[in-house]
Amino acid sequence: MRLHPLELRIPPPVVALLIAVAMWHSERVIAPFDVPPGPRLAVALAVLVVGLAVGISAVAAFRRAKTTVNPLKPEAAAALVDTGIFRHTRNPMYLALMIGLVAWAIFLASALALLIGFAFVPYINRFQIEPEERVLGEKFGAAYQAYAARVRRWI
Repeated sequence: MRLHPLELRIPPPVVALLIAVAMWHSERVIAPFDVPPGPRLAVALAVLVVGLAVGISAVAAFRRAKTTVNPLKPEAAAALVDTGIFRHTRNPMYLALMIGLVAWAIFLASALALLIGFAFVPYINRFQIEPEERVLGEKFGAAYQAYAARVRRWI
């Protein structure tokens, strides 16, 4: 199977961090909204806590199944995890990163930052999730296909 040069190459947390930096610099293009820091921080922290809960529950499910959490080596998966948070989303770790980017945009009080943050979704879909799905489909066959048919990729 031939991979595109960007497929499974950049760890998703690094992609999220690079996008977060771009979001931070977006205020140079368009000024943020004038929102008091207290409420802005409170809402951003609440959203961040949701993202952390999603991400931690996903990692815990992988640990219980004794399978890898390394996103660059999907062929090392030892089990198809379809319990816990994985009953609701096939990619809770990436969803957690996206929720973190939304929290960052709220903290920055910037619509442009939010728009930049959502660039994470098409990038991760194309260069991380699609190659993972090919590998998991080959490795787990009909079980993975049935799982993918009943559980959405994101939410």
